[in-house]
Amino acid sequence: MDKCCCNAKSRLIYPCSGATNTGEIADQISRKLAKEGYGNMTCLASVGAHISGFEESAKGAADKNITIDECSDACAKKILEHIRVTPTKSHALTEMGAEKGKTPSTEEIISKTSNKIKKDLPLKAEQENNTEGDKNSGCSCCSC
Repeated sequence: MDKCCCNAKSRLIYPCSGATNTGEIADQISRKLAKEGYGNMTCLASVGAHISGFEESAKGAADKNITIDECSDACAKKILEHIRVTPTKSHALTEMGAEKGKTPSTEEIISKTSNKIKKDLPLKAEQENNTEGDKNSGCSCCSC
């Protein structure tokens, strides 16, 4: 596949779900933001594996790429940069107060941290230049 089959622009959210408590929190925050309409969560591993539809979505189908990393290693950000995509916004949970191995993955922590991230993201419906296609497109899986 040379191009993503999705014709519309969207905001894609890439969590580094890691193997720690902060990875779990990053994943849950991404799911919460997607559910609330702040963007579409997509598969970071597929970008890292160079699956063409996922790469093409990051490179051009999405008008905004947001990374939510569990720590300052910034794996999600670096995976996008590896394919020559600079994330529109990058967030590292350990730079937002979360501690690896210590911060519990609770609804309170997820809500508090997602609220900090939301300050940088207008609701998807409020985005400029997002008038083409279906509001749920850009999912990278060609089921849009």
